[in-house]
Amino acid sequence: MNKLWTRILGTTAALAVSSLLIAQQIEKTPAPEGAQLYIISPQNGAVVPPTFPVVFGLKGMGVAPAGTQVGNTGHHHLLVDGAALPDLNAPLGTAVTHFGAGQTETTLTLAPGQHTLQLILGDHLHIPHNPPVVSEQITITVRE
Repeated sequence: MNKLWTRILGTTAALAVSSLLIAQQIEKTPAPEGAQLYIISPQNGAVVPPTFPVVFGLKGMGVAPAGTQVGNTGHHHLLVDGAALPDLNAPLGTAVTHFGAGQTETTLTLAPGQHTLQLILGDHLHIPHNPPVVSEQITITVRE
């Protein structure tokens, strides 16, 4: 009997967590019309040294640290060498680098060769907005 109740309670807890995530997905934070996310530097096609700065740009919204729920704000997430965007209906996970303190730039060190960079804006819970605010993917070459 005890194992049965443990299994039932475990299933109930899992369903509750799933329901919470579904509710969060449905109630995504709205993004204002015309909001734009972009990479200021480096520019698409740039040739950069192995360690280089990346500067983020955002128009029509503000930047706020993760956990701070203020309208028309979010924080940056950087996708490096992503073949595809992560699920934009769920919290952004380990496929991206989180800038939850509200940073608007970073320094990357990448191996020589061609790489792609793309930004995704997340709300206070790391969930992309509705509609998602995503930059164009840029391609850079890291020189030897």
